[in-house]
Amino acid sequence: MKHEKLAKELGLSDVYAIATGAMFSSGFFLLPGLAAAETGPSVFLAYFVSGLIVLPTMFSVAELATAMPRAGGTYYIIDRSLGPMIGTIGGYGSWLALVLKSAFALIGMGAYISIFYEVPIVPVAIILTIVFGILNVVGAKETTFLQKVLVAALVSIMAFYIIQGVFAVFNMDIVKITREQFTPFFIDGYYGFFATVGMVFVSYAGLTKVASIAEEVKNPDRNIPLGMFLAIATAVFVYVIGVYIMVALLEPEAFREDLTPVATAGEVFLDWLPEPTGLILVVIAAVAAFASTGNAGIMSASRYPMAMARDKLINERFAKLSKLGTPLWSVVATVLMMIFFLVAFNVAEVAKLASAFQLLLFGLLNLAVIVMRESKIEEYDPGFNSPFYPWIQIAGIILSIILIFEMGGLSILFTLVVSVFGVIWFKYYAADKVDRQGAIFHVHARLGENKDQGLEHEMRTILREKGLRQEDPYEEMISRARVLEFSGSTSYDEILTATSEEFAEQLGKNPNELYDMLSQLEEDRIIPIAKGVALNHARMKEKVEPEMVLVRVKEGLEVDKLKNLDSKKAGAEKLNCLLFFISSDENSGQHLRILAHVAEMVGTKNFLDRWVNAENEAELKEILLRDERFIRLILNPEDKTDEFIGKMIKDVSLPGQSLITIIRRKDQIKIPHGITVLQEGDELSIIGEIEDIKELKKLLK
Repeated sequence: MKHEKLAKELGLSDVYAIATGAMFSSGFFLLPGLAAAETGPSVFLAYFVSGLIVLPTMFSVAELATAMPRAGGTYYIIDRSLGPMIGTIGGYGSWLALVLKSAFALIGMGAYISIFYEVPIVPVAIILTIVFGILNVVGAKETTFLQKVLVAALVSIMAFYIIQGVFAVFNMDIVKITREQFTPFFIDGYYGFFATVGMVFVSYAGLTKVASIAEEVKNPDRNIPLGMFLAIATAVFVYVIGVYIMVALLEPEAFREDLTPVATAGEVFLDWLPEPTGLILVVIAAVAAFASTGNAGIMSASRYPMAMARDKLINERFAKLSKLGTPLWSVVATVLMMIFFLVAFNVAEVAKLASAFQLLLFGLLNLAVIVMRESKIEEYDPGFNSPFYPWIQIAGIILSIILIFEMGGLSILFTLVVSVFGVIWFKYYAADKVDRQGAIFHVHARLGENKDQGLEHEMRTILREKGLRQEDPYEEMISRARVLEFSGSTSYDEILTATSEEFAEQLGKNPNELYDMLSQLEEDRIIPIAKGVALNHARMKEKVEPEMVLVRVKEGLEVDKLKNLDSKKAGAEKLNCLLFFISSDENSGQHLRILAHVAEMVGTKNFLDRWVNAENEAELKEILLRDERFIRLILNPEDKTDEFIGKMIKDVSLPGQSLITIIRRKDQIKIPHGITVLQEGDELSIIGEIEDIKELKKLLK
């Protein structure tokens, strides 16, 4: 069953808002005093160490999410790497943990509202859950707009709070503060300190939830890792400096029993503001923090049942999108589960139980990077590569295991219960519906065992959807590609010989060697990629620039002449378009991305008609160029293009890195050189970055 894709509407600011909002709530507004009771003044350092410990998982998620930008984030990644049974455990566990965290955040929001208004906390939390749920049904863009407003308010107030707090601390006697407030630094030794690191670590757990909305992110290769890096930098800064201010200004014993330390510290150094402005600002920041966690939590959590339904692990109804383009049933299920926890349990206590499961997921995500890389799946092509592989992943796994044992018996028991439930559910509901194994079977394949071919196809689809990267020289390759025309009576061997000679001239290689390489007609080399279109591709061990030869056979080449490629496989009895592509073995990812993009271009409507009816070489190349990165200008003295007439190309000023690739002059094709003088009526084919092409289009107005 083919499922609808979520619209790509989210940019860098949305990713930052979701990741940042998911990290600020109880970890800053409720937890510091309780954490200080365990380790004393060193609590601010515990927040810093926890921020460092989350980095391996952040790097791993950034890599995995750019390679597999799909709804469901943690679930989808674990499923495709470690297999559907572990994926089922990860999906249910991630969903429950995020539901609990979001419900707890809305309880905290109700508690802060009650500082000024006497309101029943649980009913308020239920109403807020329904409101945020409705907003999530309306649309992702609307949801993230609110998220950006909440995070902007939170970050602005926190910046003001920290600046005022730092001034307050430095206006006091630092030696006296250090002696009275920071001594002894560790009240329970190093054991108490590292136990506190485990306690506050969950404050950063929301960072990875941005992977669950990766499918909706524009340019995920850039926006996901950059958004995560900016979010963790913001969180660490606010946590560490903010908690340091609390330690420096509050009486130690009172601080360790305080459930609203941010407000209490604010009353100390914001007393210059009209009463109760300081308290109001802190409450607004707290409400924004809890609201952003709850809002982002519902959005992220709802993508887990959606992704699991797509994969037939639960009822497929949860994968359906509403008319507004949102996963309606998944949002409803998430909201109802949150309401159930709010009504039936002490959410504050139950939410703590999910901490060990979060750490288990962190360990599995680090393991997933190792599995994906060692599977050697060529289509695994992340836009961000985790540094220091595999040592940083091994460190992430070990740290997760150590911290799990710091969580306590009940948290570990919760993790075991969810895991057992996931195994039972998979065995009795999903096992006979699922036909995939995960990338770990590719690791087995290297040891002589099975391999999941379906995953390679799925990753290839992702490559096509992600498109080319900015550094991929696709336009340049098409602009310098050789074009060959043949009649329908020509044999494939003749075409291959002529193509090999063209490649030999382009690459400086022996034509006979190239002929031998291209004549290997295995099914994975010559590919029917659209009706009437086939692609022959190869990779060379030597470092070479990607090159292509375009072949047109207007009358059509009979498919039977291609030996093992029959008309059933090709989708047609004749081929009108043969594309030959060679690149270097050193950049297999780029090779696959270009292949995927070519397949997308030839799959567009009326491609074959346009190809057959193109009047010349320039038009053939234009068909394969991306519209937003290509423009054709006709030099006309009546518009702004007249500034080019009579100039040598080397003297023409084009925006950015734009490049004139072909000149058509009186039905003749001229290859542009620096000393070529442009004339009135010349048709210039120009490629460039999207913004550069927009500038050139202004010349036509």
